[in-house]
Amino acid sequence: MWNIAVNTLKEIIRNKFLYLILVFALLFIILSVSLWKLTIGESDKVILDFWMALIEIFGIIWVLFVGSQLLFKEIEWKTIFLILSKPIQRYEFIVWKFLWFAGVILIITFLQSLLFLWVLFLKNIPIDILVLFSLFFIVLKLFILIGLVLFFSTFISPILTIIITMMVYLISHSFSILISLFESFQYLVLVKIASFIQLLFPPFEALNIKDTIGSFITFELIYFLSNTLYSIVYLILILLFTCLIFNKKKFEN
Repeated sequence: MWNIAVNTLKEIIRNKFLYLILVFALLFIILSVSLWKLTIGESDKVILDFWMALIEIFGIIWVLFVGSQLLFKEIEWKTIFLILSKPIQRYEFIVWKFLWFAGVILIITFLQSLLFLWVLFLKNIPIDILVLFSLFFIVLKLFILIGLVLFFSTFISPILTIIITMMVYLISHSFSILISLFESFQYLVLVKIASFIQLLFPPFEALNIKDTIGSFITFELIYFLSNTLYSIVYLILILLFTCLIFNKKKFEN
């Protein structure tokens, strides 16, 4: 397990996208400071929307551009043979790969969230429970994205992994619009088909509650619990399929 941890951290540190993302993150933080002085009226809402979007967007960039190369570089650099020669099962390799990268993303998101909450404190903006749940749901979305990236990485290239994962992300946020459109035209068959297909996609739309902060929309506790459970089950299934595919994958020495 230690070899997997070391290799995963080395890949992340060596990844050139890491430093590019950090530069852009610093630039956006500087921009956000300037934004405080420019916003008039609903500045609280602007700050909330900006920072929540910032945390999620940079989390997505991290997952896509760094995560898509985790398995690829292990295979390209032939380190996969060294690791799998140890007394370790292939499914353990995938699971620990996920856990270590998810841990890195969790730390980064946690630090961003602390900075975000500090900004809210400095600006005397009330920290609603919905803000905390939104941050938690962002983490869940990023974990599912990591699972999807690992899943696609087992059988396609990093570039295709990024493209397809991003398509899944965007489509998963659009089902309510599609279903509402079919309902307005009374295409009941298409409504049922779209509702069924929605089950195959991640519950990103249900986890996207950050846009409701500051509105009059309220959520019951069961909403957070059910969507958290659904997300965990979906993630486990994705990792299960990833392990099954990786277990049958043949590597050329």
